[in-house]
Amino acid sequence: MTRTLSVVTPVHKAAVDFLPAAYASLRAQEPPEGWAWEWLIQVDGGDEADVPASISADPRVKVGSGRHGGPGVARTLAWGRSQGELVKVLDADDVLPKGALARDIEVLERNPSVGWTVCRVLDLMPDGSLQHYTLGDPEPGLLVRGELYAYWSSTHRPMVHPASLCIRESLIAEIGGWMALPASEDTALLMALDVMADGWFIGEPGLHYRKHPGQTTAHPDHRGGAEWEARMGAIRKRADALALRRSLSE
Repeated sequence: MTRTLSVVTPVHKAAVDFLPAAYASLRAQEPPEGWAWEWLIQVDGGDEADVPASISADPRVKVGSGRHGGPGVARTLAWGRSQGELVKVLDADDVLPKGALARDIEVLERNPSVGWTVCRVLDLMPDGSLQHYTLGDPEPGLLVRGELYAYWSSTHRPMVHPASLCIRESLIAEIGGWMALPASEDTALLMALDVMADGWFIGEPGLHYRKHPGQTTAHPDHRGGAEWEARMGAIRKRADALALRRSLSE
């Protein structure tokens, strides 16, 4: 019986042109024997016909659409249609280097107590060059529960790149999916995961994170102001509540 890893990708009309590169990177993946991937694309506020036919014709690709709700809502809707026991995040404008999915699967197979993985990320610059993502990577291996949240609480920086997450589906279900935030929904999920279960940092690059003017992180409200404060407050409240629930259950 084939086991499935579900790749979830939100996309809005302005980012559709990036999908062919993401698709090519998925096609180049070679999952371990007995595994396959499916790709859940969720068009946020658009139409399924916005996705190129050359992509949607692939039976492994499942395209959905809905009212505009932002990236957190789109990710959750994509996950709601998924069938896999593992869920991999992939933004529409990013690409996976060869071996990325195999490394995620192998780590989670070898370490049943680990709930999620992240990895080293390289920034994909507009000129096509790759630069190391500069937050400062931890040592490869186990990320003890609560370690990343403690760092984020004092810096409001996630230490590792949340766009590289791969997660056990049962853990996402327990947390309740992504928060309905206009941005930082991936960081919010990472903080929730971190207080619920140990993670694992993979030292090999597993994501090429595209840098371009239209990305959400380039918006002037992303790193300050009233919206930023509200986003940080929401992230903290959920993580604190989940951490308390987990401690009471031990």
